[in-house]
Amino acid sequence: MAKDKTIVVQQVGSPIRREKSQRATLIGLGLNKMNKQRELVDTPEVRGMINKIPHLVRVIGE
Repeated sequence: MAKDKTIVVQQVGSPIRREKSQRATLIGLGLNKMNKQRELVDTPEVRGMINKIPHLVRVIGE
């Protein structure tokens, strides 16, 4: 079994005063506190979520 490619995503923006859908996207990525990092499998779905909120997250490692 081949190892899946992963990316590390860090939350850099606050969800305060953001639309409900942007908050839900952060929670969907597993982020809920500032500077929290998550290692996620690099899929089109995850990339789409990151592209929806580029002002709130940063991709650290690919």
